[in-house]
Amino acid sequence: MKIVIIGQQDFGKAVLEAFLARGDEVAGVFCAPEKEGARPDPLRLAAQEKGLKVYQLPSLKDAKAIEIMKELAPDIGIMAYVLQFAPQEFVNIPKHGTIQYHPSLLPLYRGPSSINWPIIRGDTKTGLTIFRPDDGLDEGPVVLQKETPVGPDDTLGSVYFDRLFPMGVAAMLEAADLVVAGRHKEVVQDEAVATYEGWCRAGESRINWNNHVDFIYNLIRGCNPAPGAWTTLLGKKVQVFDSRKHMFRTFGAVKGKVGEVSEIGTDSFRITAQGGQIEVFKIKHEDGKKVSAAEFVQAHGITVGTAFGS
Repeated sequence: MKIVIIGQQDFGKAVLEAFLARGDEVAGVFCAPEKEGARPDPLRLAAQEKGLKVYQLPSLKDAKAIEIMKELAPDIGIMAYVLQFAPQEFVNIPKHGTIQYHPSLLPLYRGPSSINWPIIRGDTKTGLTIFRPDDGLDEGPVVLQKETPVGPDDTLGSVYFDRLFPMGVAAMLEAADLVVAGRHKEVVQDEAVATYEGWCRAGESRINWNNHVDFIYNLIRGCNPAPGAWTTLLGKKVQVFDSRKHMFRTFGAVKGKVGEVSEIGTDSFRITAQGGQIEVFKIKHEDGKKVSAAEFVQAHGITVGTAFGS
């Protein structure tokens, strides 16, 4: 089939390479312009290395974008990690329209941080959706969905890189084949159960040590590796990454005060929370790089009783 890729970053690159690997024709690639000082977009680089036509337009709403898409005349448009708004006038130009990837089970978790939030909320499953983009935010009819479990110790990294990323690439191929062959079914999203979540950024990823250890652990793993759940140490920002949860069934079994270091081991240290402890293995001070707990303890003089969140 003859396709146009609209996307960016590593996921867009992987989708491009998957279509090329099986012999599909890529008529052109639309990438968002890189911001000044940002690393080169992997999708743009890959497309240019393969001699493909690359278009970096400030807006897909521009008449220029419409004109280019009409000239390319693809069978189907493939949206793979797109942050630019794509109007109906643009996405409806391909012969069989356009399909888009979203890493959640729509209509749940519409929005830009849809992988973080199911983990932060403690959900036991998530998935991906291939849908028809409309002028709403992740609201178009569903073409294909795939589920994956979320284990109690899964992180954003393990859920995305181990499952939603490769599953998403394969699902884009499958959905494109179904649509072009006319064998797909479009299911309207149920607005009664729809949810929207905004960005998971610094304001949403701050650790409150007074929360239950379950909530803190879910926040840490849902923000690992990005944006990184954080706390403070002597007024400086500290991000907590690899960790483990320890729960205690009785009140008296919990050691130390909430937010304080209660134990220090050879390769980790534990911070007390409501109902248990968070054992920290990887951590990053705002003045340094991500290091092991042992390196952090030595560098910052951590002792039993050291208070985080102050």
